[in-house]
Amino acid sequence: MTKALIILAVAVSLIELASARADDQLHQRPRYTLHTGDVIYLAYRFTPEFNQTVTVQPDGFIDLNIVGNLKAGGLTVEELQNQIVSLASSRLNHPDLTITLKEFQHPYVVVAGEVTNPGKFDFRENTTALQAVMLAGGFKDSARDTRVLLFRRINGDMAEVRQLNLHNVNKTSDLERDSELQPGDMLLVTRNKMEHMSRFMKASNLGLYFNPFPVVP
Repeated sequence: MTKALIILAVAVSLIELASARADDQLHQRPRYTLHTGDVIYLAYRFTPEFNQTVTVQPDGFIDLNIVGNLKAGGLTVEELQNQIVSLASSRLNHPDLTITLKEFQHPYVVVAGEVTNPGKFDFRENTTALQAVMLAGGFKDSARDTRVLLFRRINGDMAEVRQLNLHNVNKTSDLERDSELQPGDMLLVTRNKMEHMSRFMKASNLGLYFNPFPVVP
């Protein structure tokens, strides 16, 4: 009986630990930051004449009635709200502002090159490079599946380039050769012959390899 109780206590402890870790991971997820094309609505409680709907421009800025041009790209809604309230306080007495995100850019990944249906795909959590290739219809006969390039933006100027070997990644022992993707990642499945690719490159040069594709649901 005592042994059974000990086993039960250990099992309960493990469950509680797993739940705590899952809860920690949930709270550690980054908040959504504003991107180009996002549409936000600003509502001033006591001065509705300043209410407006604005779109984040390609340079990340928005043009506001009270504070003028302001960089919104890369900020959370809360961070933007705090900045606007701080700046608007020079003209308004204790501004009460609410910001609502009306439209936003859905997370996506891009798969291009030697795949059947290249395109831009809605990002799903825990999506790997091989799974993304499968979403794009799989490898063409001309594909070099031992050299799939993963482009990941480091900042607005630079992107990191990783080389993946996805050939016969179908066993547990091979899974480390796959790679879990992040929103905004771009995969280029190369041809059988392709020039050398530097590990880091200008983010603006990614357009040489990727064209804008419609989002595939």
